Amino acid sequence: MDNTPDDPDDFSRPTTLGPAGLLQLRATLDEVEALVAEGPCVAVAITGKPFVFAVGADLKDVARISTPGQARGIAELGHAQLRRLGELGVPSFAFVNGPALGGGFEVALHCTYRTASSTARGIGLPEVALGLVPGWGGTHLVPALVGVEKAVQVVVANPLAQGRTLTAQQARELGLVDVVLDSPDFLEESLAWAARVVSGETTVERPEVDRDQQRWDGVLAAARAAVDAKLHGAAPAPYRALDLLARARTDSGPDAPEGARDAAFAAEDDALAELILTDEFRSGVYSFDLVQRRAKKPAGAPSSKLARPVGKVGVVGAGLMASQLALVFARQLKVPVVLTDLDEARVARGVAWVHGEIAKLAAKGRLSPGAAQRLTANVSGTTDTAEAFGDADLVIEAVFEELSVKQDVFRAVERVVREDCVLMTNTSSLSVTAMASVLEHPERLVGFHFFNPVAVMPLVEVVRTTGETPTDDATLATAFAVGKGLRKSCVLVQDAPAFVVNRLLTRFMSEASVVVDEGTPVEVAERALDDLGLPMSNFELLRLVGPAVALHVAESLHEAFPERFPVSENLRRIVEAGLPGVYEDGSRTLTPQAQELLVLGDSPSSAEQVRERVLSVLADEARRMLDEGVVADPRDIDLCLQLGAGWPAHLGGILPLLDRSGVAERVTGQRFLPRGAASVPA
Repeated sequence: MDNTPDDPDDFSRPTTLGPAGLLQLRATLDEVEALVAEGPCVAVAITGKPFVFAVGADLKDVARISTPGQARGIAELGHAQLRRLGELGVPSFAFVNGPALGGGFEVALHCTYRTASSTARGIGLPEVALGLVPGWGGTHLVPALVGVEKAVQVVVANPLAQGRTLTAQQARELGLVDVVLDSPDFLEESLAWAARVVSGETTVERPEVDRDQQRWDGVLAAARAAVDAKLHGAAPAPYRALDLLARARTDSGPDAPEGARDAAFAAEDDALAELILTDEFRSGVYSFDLVQRRAKKPAGAPSSKLARPVGKVGVVGAGLMASQLALVFARQLKVPVVLTDLDEARVARGVAWVHGEIAKLAAKGRLSPGAAQRLTANVSGTTDTAEAFGDADLVIEAVFEELSVKQDVFRAVERVVREDCVLMTNTSSLSVTAMASVLEHPERLVGFHFFNPVAVMPLVEVVRTTGETPTDDATLATAFAVGKGLRKSCVLVQDAPAFVVNRLLTRFMSEASVVVDEGTPVEVAERALDDLGLPMSNFELLRLVGPAVALHVAESLHEAFPERFPVSENLRRIVEAGLPGVYEDGSRTLTPQAQELLVLGDSPSSAEQVRERVLSVLADEARRMLDEGVVADPRDIDLCLQLGAGWPAHLGGILPLLDRSGVAERVTGQRFLPRGAASVPA
């Protein structure tokens, strides 16, 4: 017997497992059990709608839960139904034909066997990133199937790595699925494979799980240390997940005591019942909605029908950022890309870097030899801008961050491009309107600000110019279409100093640096915000950005808003000394040069005071940005911080934290979001 779960109200919507979905599953399994009891049923298979297996619990339903009893009820209902798939008395098969996430993948895990389509992606257990645990059997079944090391990767490490999921092939390599089958005839192939398994013609062999206590405990201790280093205890979910994985050593396997499975599932019920009623989970749902829904329908974007086709891209510059841009445009848009620079040597270095990166991708198996050859042929360079850009549909500049330099670039480019060519700047802080002011057709210029590293960071800030001739809708629509083609999330921002992410990060870094200038010990200032679980402290972020870049942005914002953006004198000293940062690699230990260089005043702040000051300036700046109309909605600030700066989902970006902590109202006199928007309703 085979079954496909469905949503009777919306056949196009991926299957979710809210209360209604679980009750539907219960009714179906009642029928299945009756057939098994009667004798004619020798196996059961479950698959999904076309292209999607199941995407887990309906988060909106779960977020409506307001009492411990309701929370425990949904946890127990999930266990009660899903476990039946593995307790039918006949083999059960999950045919994973597409994304299988969270509770959807737990459906598959409860089955005896699993096939996966070769094109299936988005397989995994993302609950920890949302503030929950895989609480319908995941923390028990995964380690029992593949061991503790792989379980830590799937249950904890992947969700905390920006929600990383698995392809079918990766799931097979880990042992989470038994076989990967070609997609065109996936269902037929899966049925044939299942028939061979039932008949005994095919035997599924799985390695024995190593349950040595010392090894198991060592893996979990290392995982806990990694979570501590990343989150500093800021969110409870990953720690609860590790506790549950620890149980699986003795609660699963052939030597597990009677009732161990029931006890393991009851422990998951306890964890879910507690975590569902936390602010971190509510922020996780808020964050999920931002990334999965709002980011896909950017506020203020013109109709996509206005977008111009892009068949060739020009890049002004051949340095590292320009080369990264060339690679991502060529790889994702699959169009010719040409780099230009002042001399042949620079052009050659830039093109060589791109070609080298393509070769690395091919060596890792991420590009076929044919695809790598085509991609390499599509990236070229020249010093002749007329030759390079005369037939280009889009030209983006990535040259030195100096307004006059960029204006000169656009004057020169405008003389050689077609009238319908879209011009883009990757500036991180300069006025796009000022750049457009030197053009005969300023309406064709748009800001298109990437974040470093370009291939990894998913955000692009799309900047519309202001003034008498702002960026026109066709140019803006083209920018959004290109961003989508690059697999980036685009947020529309108005032209204002440093836009959104860099403006907020610079305010954060300025305040965190100034307290050190005043006399706060570096270790106190750096650890003051650890309990928020931010991806990096101030000086760690400084090393990533680069002191010279950080100083340039700080000075630009100081010029625009001198009373709010002081420039740290210690930052000037670091740049003047040519230091890449103040820490030893991979640590928070000051280098000897930094210890000699940093000058501390005589007015130190406590960790609590540093935390309050930093959160207060963030609240102040966010409110000013909203009042200025830099973004259309408070949610866009949180979306930008998550996608452009990696700020964690358990905070909801930053605004939910400022609301919950009371900082928003103390500093600005009002909340950013309605009560309960990203927190447990009072």
